[in-house]
Amino acid sequence: MPNYRYEIKQSTGQMQAGVVTAATATAAATMLKGQGGYVISLTEDGQAKQSTLQSILNFKVERGPRDKDILNFTNQLAVMIKAGISIRAALEGIAEQTENEKFREILHTIRRDIEGGKSFSESLSKYPKVFNPLYINMVRASELSGSFGSMLDRIAGYMSQQIETRSQVKGAMIYPMIIAFMAVSSTIFLLTFVLPKFVGIFEGKEDMLPAPTKFILFLSETIRTYWYILILGNGGAIWGFLYFTNTENGRQWWDALKLKIPVIKKLCRCLYISRSLHTMGELVNAGVPMLDTISITGKISGNTVYKKMWKRVFLAVKEGKKISFTLTNSKELPSSVVQMISSGEESGKLADVLQDVSGYYQKELKAVIRAVTAMIEPIMIVLMGFVVGFIAMAIMLPVFKLSTLAKGG
Repeated sequence: MPNYRYEIKQSTGQMQAGVVTAATATAAATMLKGQGGYVISLTEDGQAKQSTLQSILNFKVERGPRDKDILNFTNQLAVMIKAGISIRAALEGIAEQTENEKFREILHTIRRDIEGGKSFSESLSKYPKVFNPLYINMVRASELSGSFGSMLDRIAGYMSQQIETRSQVKGAMIYPMIIAFMAVSSTIFLLTFVLPKFVGIFEGKEDMLPAPTKFILFLSETIRTYWYILILGNGGAIWGFLYFTNTENGRQWWDALKLKIPVIKKLCRCLYISRSLHTMGELVNAGVPMLDTISITGKISGNTVYKKMWKRVFLAVKEGKKISFTLTNSKELPSSVVQMISSGEESGKLADVLQDVSGYYQKELKAVIRAVTAMIEPIMIVLMGFVVGFIAMAIMLPVFKLSTLAKGG
C-alpha cells in the first residue's frame, strides 16, 4: 500500500505532520479524521511510488548541505524575517529554492516541527551535523531576547568569516601540493621512461659507474619491477595515517605535532586562537551563558590541545574562578592575550575585547598565510630542481667518463 504525507490541525490548534499508510487517499483521509484532526494537506509520498527496480536505477549518492548552503540559507532567512515574513512561510520559500535534496527535506521537516509547536532552535538541534552548537545556541538566545533577525545576521557574518579563513588556509596548501606532485611525477617519469634508454650504454661497465648512477639505476629497476608493491605500500601508509589520526590518541598526537612543525605551527596557532576567541566573543555578545559559551568554544576550536585548554577553563569557571585565572598558566595563548581577557573581565567588556583580539589574529593569520606561501614556493622549486638535477648529473657523469676513456684509448 502507498504512503501518504499529511498535515492536520488538532482540535487544540496545534499542527501535526507525518506519514500514513492506506490503500487510497480517501482511506487515508478517513483514518486521519477518525483521530479527531482537520486534514490540511494529503499527498502521496513520491518515494513510495518507485518500484524496487526503479529505485536501483535511479540511485545516486546525495551529499549533505555544505557550509555555503547553510550560509545562503541563513542570509535569506535573515532578510525574510526582517521583512516581516513568518518563519513558516520563509522556510517554505527557501526550501523550494534549495537545490540540495537532503537540505530541502531538512528544511521541510523543520517547518513541520515549528507548525507542531516546537521552537526553531529545538528543531535545529535535531541536526547537529548540519547546524553546529554555536548556531543553535545563538538562535536560542535570540528567541529569548527577541532579536531573531539581527542574530541571524551575526551568525551569517560569523560563518562567512570562518568559510573565508578555511578557504585561505586550504589555498595556502594547494600550491605546495601541486609543486610536490609535479616533482614526484617528473622524478618517476625520468626514472621509468628516460633512464632505461641509457641502460644499454652502461651495460658491461657497471664497475666503472659512479655511486650516484648506481643508485638511480637501482631505484629505476626497483620502481619498474615492483611498482604495484610500491603503490599498495604507499596507499596502505596513507590509509594507515588517516585511520590513526581519526583515533583519539592519533588525533591528539597529530594536533600536538601541528603546533610544533616549524613552518606550519605559527599558521595553526593563529587559526585556532582566532577561531576560539571569535566564537567566544559572538556567544558572549549573544547572551549565551558563560559555561555553555566555553563548552561550545572548545568544541569548535578545531584542535584537541585547545579543546583541553578550554575544558580546564570550563572546570575553573564552574568553581567560580575567572577565565583568565586558568589561562595564565596556559602555553596555548600568549600572555598578552590573557592580559587583555583579564582586562575585559574586570571592565565588563569581555565580548568587545574578544572581538578585537580575534580580529587582530585574523589579520595576523592572513599575513602568516602570505609569508608561508612565499616561503614554501622557492623551497619546493629548489627541491624540485635539486632532484631533477641530481638525476641528470647521475646520467651524464658516466657518459662523460666513458667519452674521456675512449679518447684516451
